[in-house]
Amino acid sequence: MEYQAGKYDVIVVGAGHAGSEAALAAARMGAKTLLLTINLDMVAFMPCNPSIGGPAKGVVVREIDALGGEMGKNIDKTYIQMRMLNTGKGPAVRALRAQADKYAYANEMKHTIEKEDNLTLKQGIVDRLIVEDNVVKGVVTSTGASYSADAVIITAGTALRGEIIIGDLKYSSGPNNSQPSIKLSDHLKELGFEIHRFKTGTPPRVKSGTIDYSKTEIQPGDLAPNHFSFGTPDSAYNQEQVPCWLTYTNPMSHQIIQENLHRAPMFTGIVDGVGARYCPSIEDKIVRFADKDRHQLFLEPEGLNTEEVYVQGLSTSLPEDVQNEMLHSVAGLENAEMMRTGYAIEYDMVAPHQLRPTLETKVVENLYTAGQTNGTSGYEEAAGQGLIAGINAALKVQGKDPFTMKRSDGYIGVMIDDLVTKGTNEPYRLLTSRAEYRLILRHDNADLRLTEAGHEIGLVNEAEYQAYLIKKANVEAEIARLSKTRIKPTAEVQAFLAEKGSAPLKDGVLAADFLRRPEISYADIMQFIEANDSLNNKEIEQVEIQIKYEGYIKKAQEKVEKLKRMEAKRIPERIDYEAINGLATEAKQKLQKIQPETIAQASRISGVNPADISILMVYVENGRIAKVEV
Repeated sequence: MEYQAGKYDVIVVGAGHAGSEAALAAARMGAKTLLLTINLDMVAFMPCNPSIGGPAKGVVVREIDALGGEMGKNIDKTYIQMRMLNTGKGPAVRALRAQADKYAYANEMKHTIEKEDNLTLKQGIVDRLIVEDNVVKGVVTSTGASYSADAVIITAGTALRGEIIIGDLKYSSGPNNSQPSIKLSDHLKELGFEIHRFKTGTPPRVKSGTIDYSKTEIQPGDLAPNHFSFGTPDSAYNQEQVPCWLTYTNPMSHQIIQENLHRAPMFTGIVDGVGARYCPSIEDKIVRFADKDRHQLFLEPEGLNTEEVYVQGLSTSLPEDVQNEMLHSVAGLENAEMMRTGYAIEYDMVAPHQLRPTLETKVVENLYTAGQTNGTSGYEEAAGQGLIAGINAALKVQGKDPFTMKRSDGYIGVMIDDLVTKGTNEPYRLLTSRAEYRLILRHDNADLRLTEAGHEIGLVNEAEYQAYLIKKANVEAEIARLSKTRIKPTAEVQAFLAEKGSAPLKDGVLAADFLRRPEISYADIMQFIEANDSLNNKEIEQVEIQIKYEGYIKKAQEKVEKLKRMEAKRIPERIDYEAINGLATEAKQKLQKIQPETIAQASRISGVNPADISILMVYVENGRIAKVEV
């Protein structure tokens, strides 16, 4: 029997990484928010890799922080190792990665949620939505509790009709053997949503004390301070970090897998869902890359107070006995005790072409979806979507204009545009190659790109905003100083250049031009001009990058300005593309399905060519658009 359990502005269904960010954002923006989760012990839990960050993903965490989200702050409190990746490459592909204490991370996020004003955290399974005249009005739980709301955000993750698969064993379950959400998935289909089946997986966990680390390669953390949150001081850096370890599969490992492919669910038909291209199972790797005689395996500790070690790179759904045999064939793991069996998990997801760039669904008004529910993979991608959904749900109920991130604004914008414009037929993963403007979407400048927006939205507090303004002013002032300070070709300078293998100066040169030489650093220049002791390391880094890459950055920004002009050309809603003469048949079908909001978005749809865009622009500018009756 149903009963009225409460009234809220925003209800978030699911408390994973997407749901946590969505609920915190909405509550901090003044919306009375309810966060419902199947299990209070699974809030912000890491059922897969116990880490945050990496290529592209690390930039997303920085963007979340710049907008006022929580993930960066939370990992800075709970990491056990921090590393900057790709340090030998340019700034566009450098990325921060942290090994997390997965239990401390989840507990810290849960406590942050519990302490937040305007935010109520409750355990409950949502079975269906309350929808009236195609507008969501609330949710109903399995116990009959009916909660009303002006907006609802679904972040159900892999719990949505989840099924775990190990060998020929297949059973209904959410991640980490938690309870699945069955009825909500069926209800979404009844509402008219297009639902697909995806798959992801995890590797086995082994007991640390049974690993022979002498046969592996140590992977230590960085000694130099670094954090995900722009507000975390260097003084908070943890120098006593826990190392990870590197080992490899070998021909014996591959033979064991080959001999048991007939028992692998990936190849026997037990697995129905589409798996991740960029995070394949070990059995899939062996088949796809048959010419490789080894694959990397990283041994990653799951926390300070557990013996469990995550075998990164060995994701599998092979039977348990095969997993044991496979593990024992690997150097260092000959006597490893498997504490948890690897498994695959299938789950339902909402085809993301049914979403607006705000992450509101086109099928039901005031209903938002985020995270793996939208077909993505990864904690960072989920958290980024959750933040945007939470922001827009709060803005919607407050009667304010929506907030959208463009591709030129950040990796979060790239991801959302890819999802709503192109859709995805496999679990979506962010890669640096997906961003055409990655030189200006770097991890180091996320605050300079997005803090203004975060402050305007109301998620970046005044102290954080003032710190940002000070940093921005310091960087601009130092660039201006170096752009008017000259370095003369003294004997000292020429000797230094000869030692560096750099061409001598023929005449005096501006310090900024001197810094543009690839082999010259900011610290080098300070030997020859008055030092600026007021700058911190992050400000110095920003000065150096902005000066060294000025030409490339300027070209990228010119392309961004062109894109913005196309984004400004909006397309009216509910266009009948079949009525536009001259459009190719494929273009009509794709445009009808996606219903793009701008000319720029339309131009990115696969199957819509430049000729179609030219015709569409003429129709839009002349107002010759027929609309579909609703």
